[in-house]
Amino acid sequence: MKLAVLCLLLASNCAWCEEAVSIRFRAMVGSEELACGRKYPGIGTTKSTITPRDFRFYLHNIRLIDEAGREVPIELTQDGKWQLDNVALLDFEDATGACQNGTPETNRAVAGTVPGGSRYRGLRFTLGVPVEKNHTDLMSMPSPLNLTALAWVWNAGRKFARLDFSSTGAPRGYLIHLGSTGCTPAKCISPNRPEIEIAGFDPAKDEVIADLAALLKDSNVDITPGCMSDPDAASCRPILANFGLQPPRSQTFFRSVGRTPSNSPKSNDPAIVVGQAILPAAAFQAARTDAGGRLKAGCSQDWLPHELRDKP
Repeated sequence: MKLAVLCLLLASNCAWCEEAVSIRFRAMVGSEELACGRKYPGIGTTKSTITPRDFRFYLHNIRLIDEAGREVPIELTQDGKWQLDNVALLDFEDATGACQNGTPETNRAVAGTVPGGSRYRGLRFTLGVPVEKNHTDLMSMPSPLNLTALAWVWNAGRKFARLDFSSTGAPRGYLIHLGSTGCTPAKCISPNRPEIEIAGFDPAKDEVIADLAALLKDSNVDITPGCMSDPDAASCRPILANFGLQPPRSQTFFRSVGRTPSNSPKSNDPAIVVGQAILPAAAFQAARTDAGGRLKAGCSQDWLPHELRDKP
């Protein structure tokens, strides 16, 4: 059977000029994957042993950076659970082990679409919930903004990140709850929404690492209660700095690595890559031709290797 490929659509009004994109995330503790109930030694300034209890965070305003340096917003898929408008929730706990405050379901990717035909060399996003959604009524909002575990009732907003664990010196729990503080109905003194940039990121090849050990590298995690986002608290200063919210404002929590083979898309269907999309060829053959088998307007085979072009 002849290999079918999707043509490169050049017409600006073409319906196929959107590409699906998935930004994959992985929670790590140094070089080890984060798991509920597992113990991780050598953490922080006291080289403590920690056990994760929760690991969730919100993102919004997610953009890819193309080869010309332009920001390309990702139009998030509205899935009714993990993504709402421009907000996404990443959830790595699974309610097992010490993660009793969590849910069995996890979410480790942001899914959406971008305009087709571009290649990307970077990623930007904002950690947290945007101000216009942060102080909304919890009970009236759709998922994922209706979770009581991520609500700050006393602070009238959401916990942008909830990273809880126990440690050698804090067996009852060390809590990291990132959110806006010093809030009135008009504004918050400390919005605490770090802007994250990951240079060189290719969504077709890379994934984002959220590294708890890197976040805690300058902290003594054997004292309680942890960090509730108070910029003046001694326990918060190194954590907020490693989120990029205090000098030197160089965040260490997020980085990117190449995807491992087990995390890469697989398919037995012949496929090609157009921009960042990996496309099963057979599924798109009909999309590029009309009922008579002729190429649709705006489609060209000139960009294809000779051996992959349709024969007369």
